[in-house]
Amino acid sequence: MAASDFARPRFAAPAGACDTHMHFYSPKFPMVPGKTAPANAWVEDYREVQKVLGLTRVVAIQPTAYGRDNSCQLAAMAAFGANARGVMVVDETTPESELDRLNGLGVRGARFHMLPGGAVPWQIIEEVAARVHAFGWHIQLQLNGRELPEREALLKRLPGTLVVDHVGRFTPPVTVDDPAFKVLLRLLEGGRCWVKLSAPYESSATGAPAFEDVRPEARHLAKAYPQRMLWASNWPHPGQANPLAHAATMDLLAEWVDDEKTRQRILVDNPAELYGF
Repeated sequence: MAASDFARPRFAAPAGACDTHMHFYSPKFPMVPGKTAPANAWVEDYREVQKVLGLTRVVAIQPTAYGRDNSCQLAAMAAFGANARGVMVVDETTPESELDRLNGLGVRGARFHMLPGGAVPWQIIEEVAARVHAFGWHIQLQLNGRELPEREALLKRLPGTLVVDHVGRFTPPVTVDDPAFKVLLRLLEGGRCWVKLSAPYESSATGAPAFEDVRPEARHLAKAYPQRMLWASNWPHPGQANPLAHAATMDLLAEWVDDEKTRQRILVDNPAELYGF
């Protein structure tokens, strides 16, 4: 860890704070051919992140590097016991017995990464959503938010809950009056959508440290729908040549959300409701 990784964030996380999006990697688990992953991204490394940020709960997200093999994330989740949940990749052929097993291990969602390198296609999202809805799971979606207008009708047809990654990942960012951003607001208004306030570097053109072009999006979402916002570190920041220091990921929340009560809701209450902690 770099010295900056030991710096404390600007505010102390409340008891029970949850990181709703991060990934584990280990050479013990084979990756999809051609994929690479960050080093030092196992259980003991993440415990250091938790210590610095004051986090208690974690949601492990199946990364694209492992395709449809969820073994790595499940092994890491086991080390955190009741404080861990997961979002894994399943498809239309996944047996119901496997869905039941995953549910018992703490999995609460099915991931759809709709950018290059994702493991499952748009064509199966409705079928998968119907299957996992029986277990109370949500669909977790990562896409370029600029595609939302053409996907709005489909997403509104899905049963259950939808979770949208990384402030919508509008690439490049849009104004809050943009038609694509308004689609996200309509999904939130429907009461079955959540958004993760995380990883602005995935869409920002202005870049670190302030990500000025993503800030209006994040602040608008948090003010309009605080009851549907989640926070995440996106540790260990795959694909980033200069990953954010641990404290910087939490400090962004202070930039986007002004009051302590709302941060409590985003860090503790909302994830407890969504993931069943």
